Amino acid sequence: MLSKKTKYGLKALSYLARQEQHTPVLISEISESENISKKFLESILLTLKKSGILASKKGKGGGYYLLKQPEDIKISSIIRMLEGPIAMLPCVSLNYYQKCDDCTSEERCSLNILMAEVRDSTLKILENKTLANFHCGDH
Repeated sequence: MLSKKTKYGLKALSYLARQEQHTPVLISEISESENISKKFLESILLTLKKSGILASKKGKGGGYYLLKQPEDIKISSIIRMLEGPIAMLPCVSLNYYQKCDDCTSEERCSLNILMAEVRDSTLKILENKTLANFHCGDH
């Protein structure tokens, strides 16, 4: 299950991607439009800024804006930035692999095999979706 942080991050990025000119948008505008706590949204947007997805501009005409085109931002990347691993078990994670403490053989572990299949199916969808074809909300 996605955390609220990831859900709200996806909603905020989707809102920014829908903007015509990709000009800076105030946090308060995103917060109001997407029904997200302004304080929580500030923290999420800061994380996305540190990750290189967003930039911000201060002063008049300021706010947050996308650094890349929506079609160049994969949903899988956003989830990894905000949530961490996409895999349900650390032993099948592509980016955060860890051997399970209680496992004697990953090759013979039916749970490992099943969760690798789940990961692959999930990634097949998330790697092929970008902000350009992802619309959250009913705007």
